[in-house]
Amino acid sequence: MADGGSPLGYLDVDRSLSGRRWRARPADAELTRRHQMMLGLDEPMARALAARGVSAEAAESYLTPTLKALFPDPSSFADMDRAAAVLVDALVADRPVVVFADYDVDGASSAALLVRWFSAMGKRLSIYVPDRVTEGYGPSPAAFRRLREEGAELVVTVDCGAAAVDAIACASEIGLDVVVIDHHLMRDEIPVCAALVNPNRPDCGSGQGVLAAAGVTFVLLAALNREARGRGLFAERPEPDLRQWLDLAAMGAVCDVTQLVGFNRALTAQGLKTMSAWRNPGLKALLEAAGSKGPATTFHAGFVLGPRINAGGRIGRSDLGARLLSTDDPDEARRLALELDALNASRREVEAEVLEAAVRIVERESNFADLPLLLVAADDWHPGVIGIVAGRLRERFRKPTLVVGVDRAADVGKGSGRSQPGVNLGRAVQAAFDEGLLLAGGGHAMAAGLSVRPHLLPELRAFLCERVAIEAQAAAEADSLEIDALITTAGADRGLLESFQRLAPFGPGNPEPVFAAAEVRVERPMMLRGGHVRCTLTDRSGGRLKAVAWRAEATEIGKRLMSEGGAIHVVGRLKADDWNGRQGVELEIDDVADPRRKNV
Repeated sequence: MADGGSPLGYLDVDRSLSGRRWRARPADAELTRRHQMMLGLDEPMARALAARGVSAEAAESYLTPTLKALFPDPSSFADMDRAAAVLVDALVADRPVVVFADYDVDGASSAALLVRWFSAMGKRLSIYVPDRVTEGYGPSPAAFRRLREEGAELVVTVDCGAAAVDAIACASEIGLDVVVIDHHLMRDEIPVCAALVNPNRPDCGSGQGVLAAAGVTFVLLAALNREARGRGLFAERPEPDLRQWLDLAAMGAVCDVTQLVGFNRALTAQGLKTMSAWRNPGLKALLEAAGSKGPATTFHAGFVLGPRINAGGRIGRSDLGARLLSTDDPDEARRLALELDALNASRREVEAEVLEAAVRIVERESNFADLPLLLVAADDWHPGVIGIVAGRLRERFRKPTLVVGVDRAADVGKGSGRSQPGVNLGRAVQAAFDEGLLLAGGGHAMAAGLSVRPHLLPELRAFLCERVAIEAQAAAEADSLEIDALITTAGADRGLLESFQRLAPFGPGNPEPVFAAAEVRVERPMMLRGGHVRCTLTDRSGGRLKAVAWRAEATEIGKRLMSEGGAIHVVGRLKADDWNGRQGVELEIDDVADPRRKNV
């Protein structure tokens, strides 16, 4: 691969079939050389490490991240010590405690972490997860009143609660103590409660704002162990070994699409190792229900297990995921896993219908290509799939996207958004709330949720477009495929894949390696069920590389692959291909371009 002016030597792709520019991922040449000398890495791997901003001093710990080196002091989190004291007080006094969780993977994982720690201490916690359709996101006065009437004295909210000022004020009035464990962006107004732990609260100095709620909860467990140890509670019982629950922390980090850097990277890396033993009965049963196997990766967490856990909150019973991850009963785990797998199949059908309708709406907009942000809305779109559809539209149109399902009877629209790197959608949604355009709203840089009166949708769209215009323009100009290495079809083998796997786990902040292959020819293309295109790529090296382009049927990329019309350049990600024990690789194609000039 060339360093310097031309993006990839003679490839020089300024505009691919997806409309993006290709370029080599920028890397400092001197740092690349230092990685080669100090770690004995080959040039492509050393360059990839340098391109991720890893210093020579940090390289070894980056490739082998450990919790021992990176675990933060729990006391660096505002209110962490207070939260641990309140919870251990409740344990000792045997007060009725309820975990109030969000209905997604991060919420379910966070709830399961607390349930399992208290269970190890001999106390059972109840779980309450609000219904997405009837109750909406987060705590409400009605939910807190219900829990108080049922005997709860302390509620711990996980992955929610940081913005629930009115609900927590209601809890105080009815004698219900509340501890909040959250990670979402906050306004200056902090709810008055027993403790509020959130690395993104304005006065928190932990520097751990990238953590998912499950990561924050895992740090809380360390604080709980320390508090319980200080009170002598382990004199007659073993101290809970937190390492056994790292898989739950990793599930939250991956499925909430958090930045995999620093401590969060170590937490995820070690969590995936723990997950690979499949000791959690719920995760094991869900893996089997999905027909998957093998050591755990971010793919298992994000694309096999995560969507199925989420399916309960999207179109089924909202507490199914938390119950699955909390149970130690293999029979119950198997039953819940099968139920979630079936719900996930139904979710895919609903999602496909909403996505098709949403694409039609976008493409009817004569000027949608010029808009900095897409906002599409329609009556009766299921609130459980709008976030996924927003993500699909963002991938397709390369713009921050909000999808709103309108309930005319209730005169409210529930929306979910996904953003482009460089556009802080959560901050824009918060600004819209502050402007009085929303009933509720919040989130983080890459995702947001909101509630809005339908008649305000045009005004909301105009406000958000104006709000993100500068960021969106910069993001569009920077929207390029950054490539780590140029490969041949003969050189794309298992050894190359395993070399770059040392950079794992992959996610935001640590992108999965991207490879380019120049002037390849397509052989035996075929359209698969679901609109995927599978083919074989060949080039002058004489190799044959299996490849697939997901959901490409209606795209320019899919049409070009099916045409077999001469040589093309391709960009994609290498994946293991173990079909029938072959120990090979396959290229998942991200983009295609027609050569601008011959190889020289």
